[in-house]
Amino acid sequence: MIVDCSLLRTFIREHTSEYVELQKILTSHKALAPENGGDGELDKCEALQSFLLNHGIKNLSRYDAPDSRAKGGIRPNLVATIEGESDEFTVWVMAHLDVVPAGDLSLWNTDPWTVVEKDGKLFGRGVEDNQQGLVSAFAAVWAYASLGIKPKHTVKLLFAADEEVGSHYGIIWLLENTNLFRKNDFIIIPDGGDSKGETIEVAEKNILWLEFTTSGKQCHGSRPDEGKNACLAGSALAVKLNAELKKTFDRHDELFSPEYSTFEPTLRKANVDGVNIIPGSDVFCMDCRILPCYSCDEVLLKTDKICKEVENEYNVKISYRVLQRAHSAATPKDCEVVKHLSLALKETHGIVSKTIGIGGGTVGAELRNKGYDCVVWGTLDETAHMPNEYCIIENLIKDAETLACLMSK
Repeated sequence: MIVDCSLLRTFIREHTSEYVELQKILTSHKALAPENGGDGELDKCEALQSFLLNHGIKNLSRYDAPDSRAKGGIRPNLVATIEGESDEFTVWVMAHLDVVPAGDLSLWNTDPWTVVEKDGKLFGRGVEDNQQGLVSAFAAVWAYASLGIKPKHTVKLLFAADEEVGSHYGIIWLLENTNLFRKNDFIIIPDGGDSKGETIEVAEKNILWLEFTTSGKQCHGSRPDEGKNACLAGSALAVKLNAELKKTFDRHDELFSPEYSTFEPTLRKANVDGVNIIPGSDVFCMDCRILPCYSCDEVLLKTDKICKEVENEYNVKISYRVLQRAHSAATPKDCEVVKHLSLALKETHGIVSKTIGIGGGTVGAELRNKGYDCVVWGTLDETAHMPNEYCIIENLIKDAETLACLMSK
């Protein structure tokens, strides 16, 4: 059966008020992780379930990860299934239920937990991250259900828990405890993108966060000869790490921006209380974003060597610990999900897409590392986590049209 995408697009555009209403419902439930002072996503998930059922999306399944800190002792992951003409593979659209805290309320022009519509935008916490993607996915499948049209292949919407604080009760738990995905499935994650909706993210840099401790000997500021200046040695270490790691791991990849690995000293902890005290201990952190062609192990081996050199030069002791380490395989730029999404963007909005890599981390890394091809895409103004976060309603509609077109192929 050939799907008439114009019917789907007309339906999507005629029901904007329903998307606004869903955004209002979702934002009114503060789906904050326990780490962020909340009790999880259960209330929001149940409200979403009711909304979906009331709109004819009835094939719903829950996969609840146990978490004693959260309401009901669970972190809910909800899957909505829309049967297609073929079950050869599944088209997944994955969004997350949780949001980040509102932050400093004085910086908001409105109540962050009450959606306000103004000038074609919806303002409120979570409306862009990630409720825009969630609502766009709903709009696409609701059009199919309401018009009695089957998508070409079975479609599943995954509304996951815990994306903002590590995904341990969301996609990681699902990958470890279920068999939801197949290796030939299409997985689209509308949780990143650009203002034109033209970039398709297929790769991420490896992430390595390190905390270095330099131990010397504290002394009076006037008698450096009697001590071992940990601040001086630590500063030298930071400069040397930055320079030597860049020099060693110097490949470029135009997929990324910047197109090279970065090794940046960032946080520095307080060492002494007075200007006239030479510190005996110094602690700083480094944020490394490494091209996928290199491994974190390679970087750590070079780091060990640099630490030894600085120890010998300054007669201090240096240790470090890994704060975060994440490796991500890449989705091939010519894989089927990239081809189909690119075609849908071209057909619906005349957009010529391009594949990119990013320096940050997404849940896509967890899927790719298990061998599942996925893409991160969306039409976003990138107001996530900011005060006065907003969603442009037209972006939501355009993305729903693109998803509906993709589901017809």
